[in-house]
Amino acid sequence: MRTVVFDLDGTLADTSEDLIAAANACFEGLGHGALLDPAADQLTAFHGGRAMLRLGFSRLDRATFEADVDLQYPNFLRHYGENIDVHTRLYPGAEAAVERLLSNGYRTAICTNKPEALAETLMQKLGVRGLFGSLIGADTLATRKPDAAPYLTCVERAGGSVEASFLIGDTETDVKTARAVGVPCVLVSFGPEGPGIARLTPDAMLDRYEDLDRITEVLLRK
Repeated sequence: MRTVVFDLDGTLADTSEDLIAAANACFEGLGHGALLDPAADQLTAFHGGRAMLRLGFSRLDRATFEADVDLQYPNFLRHYGENIDVHTRLYPGAEAAVERLLSNGYRTAICTNKPEALAETLMQKLGVRGLFGSLIGADTLATRKPDAAPYLTCVERAGGSVEASFLIGDTETDVKTARAVGVPCVLVSFGPEGPGIARLTPDAMLDRYEDLDRITEVLLRK
């Protein structure tokens, strides 16, 4: 079965504002105020909670702050889990594009470096979990992207064939994952890095979800 595998943050949904809000809640709880900007620090949001905490603490001119990051990371996860869908929205056309793939006989799946429970919760709250045959998160297996195992398991659990699959993402991690597996990689131009992500020379660029049908047909042509 031909399968299209999606990254989540920055690919299916713009989650940056809720992620940054969770990090800022940690800083505010310590009396530092909001150290991150939802627009200027959007790219860092897609590198994970620890990256956002490190960036914020670095702005306090501390010599060392890794212990602060470790202490605040559980608080970050709690804040984020409690407010996971305040601002988060699917990118325009994403839901309809996935529905078209399913109606045309493709399998669909999610392979993300977001913790599995948070990813499951977000997809449920956005009302689209049922559109994906499987979901593999950062902690589902012993390894995460760009290791090949999460992708291979993701396709297998969706009932698909790895040889007839490809990955849609928004970062270098997604490119490395696809290369490790030996499948094509599509990068979105509407993610956190914008069109500049083309510097990673993916097999195709996705400028809008209305173009996914054409790209899928080319990459998974029988």
